[in-house]
Amino acid sequence: MAKQEDGIHEYDRIFGQETHDDQLLFEMLVIAVFQAGLSWKAAASKIPVFRQVFANFDYRQVAGFDEPELEALLTNPEMIRNPRKIQAIVTNARAIVKLAPEFTNFSAYLWHFTDNNVWQVQVEPGAPLNQQSSLGTVVAKDMKKRGFTFVGPTTIQLLLLAAGIIKRT
Repeated sequence: MAKQEDGIHEYDRIFGQETHDDQLLFEMLVIAVFQAGLSWKAAASKIPVFRQVFANFDYRQVAGFDEPELEALLTNPEMIRNPRKIQAIVTNARAIVKLAPEFTNFSAYLWHFTDNNVWQVQVEPGAPLNQQSSLGTVVAKDMKKRGFTFVGPTTIQLLLLAAGIIKRT
């Protein structure tokens, strides 16, 4: 239980903080993908497990995962064992690698949508976090064109909020 609480506290600490760190951005993408259909707490509680099974969020290593690694993930009792989401993480890691040479890294790709500025969005008090925005929709559409999976507008909205690219006012 302590590990789960650690993941939730860590997510609370980093959520919404502006970041350009590729490893942290990949971590947030992993959480956003696993969060789909679950609560953010369920996904965030698995951060220590995700860190262990996804090579400390090194997307280059995850991009090289093959059948043996996927099978190990599917049999890990601590893992959220959704085969589609697990495959999506590997597919997304490969898509990040393919962003080069157009973008120097994942951060440059995500931040180019806002010209490296935080995008302010006004929301009603108490509005849900996953309320979609035009930016989330544009980024999700572009990510899908580039081979990312499990990246709908709601998932990407949460990623952009978590990364501090979008700030709610």
